[in-house]
Amino acid sequence: MSLGHAEWPETGEMVVATVSRIESYGAYVNLDEYANKEALLHISEISSRWVRNIRNHVRENQKVVLQVLRVDPSKGQVDLSLRRVNKDDRRKKIEQWKKTRKAETLLKQAATDLKATPEDLFEEISPKLNDAQISLYDALEQAAKKGTAIFTDLGIKAKTAEALASIAKDKIIVKGVTIQGVFEVSAMGSKGIEEIKDLFHMAIDLGDELESTINIYTLGSPKYRVEVTAEDYKKAELALDRVVKQTEKEWSSHEGTISFKRE
Repeated sequence: MSLGHAEWPETGEMVVATVSRIESYGAYVNLDEYANKEALLHISEISSRWVRNIRNHVRENQKVVLQVLRVDPSKGQVDLSLRRVNKDDRRKKIEQWKKTRKAETLLKQAATDLKATPEDLFEEISPKLNDAQISLYDALEQAAKKGTAIFTDLGIKAKTAEALASIAKDKIIVKGVTIQGVFEVSAMGSKGIEEIKDLFHMAIDLGDELESTINIYTLGSPKYRVEVTAEDYKKAELALDRVVKQTEKEWSSHEGTISFKRE
């Protein structure tokens, strides 16, 4: 579908291509993101070393990440390079390309639910996403985590936002990391059990504020495991630190003791 792409790539751009045929002077490829336009990977741009056999470097039907050297729309020519693409370039481009393909697939499903064409739906939402400088995939990923707000806050119609968020929640697996530790809590008062429950409910409620999911469950009194899940370790560590400090501060006004040990 390749929604949102210009007709031709730009010089210096990284592109994903599929090798279609190999000749003695280079390889012809189809540009996956540009309606499978044909382009040339010349033998001189395959490797910084002498290329004895092109097939030792590329093969038919192989997906490759290439850099655009020259574009001549009037002649329908695009020249590419493999030797100028490093491992980090390749990794980043493949990751971005996969996300774009996933986003377009989900957009197509949402368009079907809305009885619209993918092109019309994309035209409706893309100006809002561009203004917010967020990609379609990143918006869908946020919707998978938090619902329609990412779209409605941008001014996208509620019906459209609901369709996009519903598809995102169903199809995007939200990645995250989980860290944990153990609280040991003792209560001396007559309402000790209720007070401990209230304490941990307070801690769990911090989750939304800390962009994390917090779960606490008993290991058998007086020990309770806390698990903090966030999208990366930095956020998880910050959230756990806040939960521990807030919980210890809250419990200091009660009769009893509290300690925490990281696992």
